[in-house]
Amino acid sequence: MKTTEQSSDVVVRLTQNPHSTSSKREKVLEVAIGREVRGFRKSQGTTVAELSEMTGLSIGMLSKIENGNTSPSLQTLQTLANALSVPLTSFFRQYEESREAVHTKAGEGVETEREGTRAGHQYNLLGHIGSNASGVIVEPYLIELTTESDTFETFQHGGIETIYMLEGEVDYRHGNDVFTLRPGDTLFFDADAPHGPEKLTVLPARYLSIISYPQNS
Repeated sequence: MKTTEQSSDVVVRLTQNPHSTSSKREKVLEVAIGREVRGFRKSQGTTVAELSEMTGLSIGMLSKIENGNTSPSLQTLQTLANALSVPLTSFFRQYEESREAVHTKAGEGVETEREGTRAGHQYNLLGHIGSNASGVIVEPYLIELTTESDTFETFQHGGIETIYMLEGEVDYRHGNDVFTLRPGDTLFFDADAPHGPEKLTVLPARYLSIISYPQNS
C-alpha cells in the first residue's frame, strides 16, 4: 500500500453528505417491509390476486406495499401477517438488521485478546457489528500500553485498520515505513501489510484501533 501524508491545506471533496436528510431515508422502512411481504408471499406460492382475496386489500394497495411506495398501518400489517401466517415483527427483520447500533459506556468495554496480543497490551472491545446490510464487520478497540508492555514483531490480518492516538507516543510500523504517533494523530492503512507498535516512546499510551473486514473473511 502506497504511503500518503495528507497536507492540511489539501481539500478532499467527498460525494456523500453525512448530514443528509433526503426523502430516500424516509422510505427505507417501507422498502424493507415491502421486500419482506413480497418474499413471504412468493415463498408460499401465493399470487398478489390471491393475497388480495385473503386480506381484502386491493391489488393496487398490495403492489404499493411490496414496492415500498406507501406506509402501511399496523392494522394492515397485522392483516398481512395473519394471511401469510408469519409474526408481525418478521416484516421489520431486514430493517432492524441493517440499523444496528452499539452503545458502550465509559469503562464498560470488554477486555479481550486478539490473535497476536502480547504481554501488557490491553485490548478493550468497544462494540461489534457483524450481520448488517453493508456486508462489513467492524471491530473498534481501545488499546492501552504501559511500561509492562512488550514490543513485538509486526503482525498481519485482513481488512482496513484506522488508528487514532489518544495519549502517549509510539513509533508504529506499517510495512517498510515507521510513523511517530502522538495524541490527535491518525493512521489509516491496509492491514494485510505487516504492522504494529515498534517503539513505545511515551507511556502510558492509548489509542483507538478500528478494524473493518468483509463478513466472509
